Amino acid sequence: MSKNIDLSSTVAGIELKNPVLAASGTFGYGLLYEKFFDVSVLGGFVTKGLSLKPKAGNPAPRICETPSGMLNAIGLQNIGFDKFAGQKLPKLSKIGTSVIVNFFGDTIDEYVAMAERLDDTAGVHGLEMNISCPNVEKGGAAFGKDLKTTEKVVSACRGVTSKPLIVKLTPDVADIAEFARVCEANGADGISVINTVPGMAIDIRSRKPVLANITGGLSGPAIKPIAVRMVWRCYEAVDIPIFGIGGIACAEDIVEFMLAGASAVQIGTMNFVDPSICARLIDDLKILLKELGANEAYEAGGATEAGGANGAKMTNAGATGAADGYKGLIGAAHRT
Repeated sequence: MSKNIDLSSTVAGIELKNPVLAASGTFGYGLLYEKFFDVSVLGGFVTKGLSLKPKAGNPAPRICETPSGMLNAIGLQNIGFDKFAGQKLPKLSKIGTSVIVNFFGDTIDEYVAMAERLDDTAGVHGLEMNISCPNVEKGGAAFGKDLKTTEKVVSACRGVTSKPLIVKLTPDVADIAEFARVCEANGADGISVINTVPGMAIDIRSRKPVLANITGGLSGPAIKPIAVRMVWRCYEAVDIPIFGIGGIACAEDIVEFMLAGASAVQIGTMNFVDPSICARLIDDLKILLKELGANEAYEAGGATEAGGANGAKMTNAGATGAADGYKGLIGAAHRT
């Protein structure tokens, strides 16, 4: 019964078999998970964050479990562009699903250099900018926490790539909608909402922070209500499509994000709990949508009475599916 539902769509210019992607930082470079399930069934996946040169990351301990989630301070450890392009990408190109490369830099020039190289690299279907990184030219303040810096780095990268450009936003700002608007105004094709929430854990016996870095990023089911709200806030503010991220653990969570305005979702921390969860959620989503009365996957999106917009808005945003955009599982526009 569930097999009849068409989950395919084009989101931010990227063709997706379904709206379920694996999130950056939890799926490596995609190859390790092949032992658990057929990775080609994914709508796509986002690679581990990539920089121009290899990065060692932070000292251990850099991960700890928390109630309904985890803290991490990996420090963006990665193999660098050259090794990725030479060793990983040729294998990824054969998997048969969309590959989105997450990238970052310490300066705007480094972001631009990465965007240029990825633009010239075959097998990369889209780019996801991580702007939660410290800007070394501005005293270490994160790019994504300053509107003017966000404007500069997004505009600069937009100027050197014709590939779909998605900006991953930090939740550690006063109003995430303002940053979504800046990204849209400067050429972003989509936004990923949200990155991890800053947090900290202390060992009461040693009286020291659990993480060597002292603080880290909180992820997992604990942050889902925060993420859903921020997806909704961004959906109300911009017309570009949104990739919803934050604590997704079941098909019901996916639909909740879609009702808040997400065009697709990324599964992160739960990959560590169940390495085959992405494949399972794709099947579960088909069953759930059928139960909810949706004829196509994308009838579920952007129709919440909390303020979701109508199908035309989402279609214009570049998120189209078999149902010609988001016609709404609940109904038409509720915005007044």
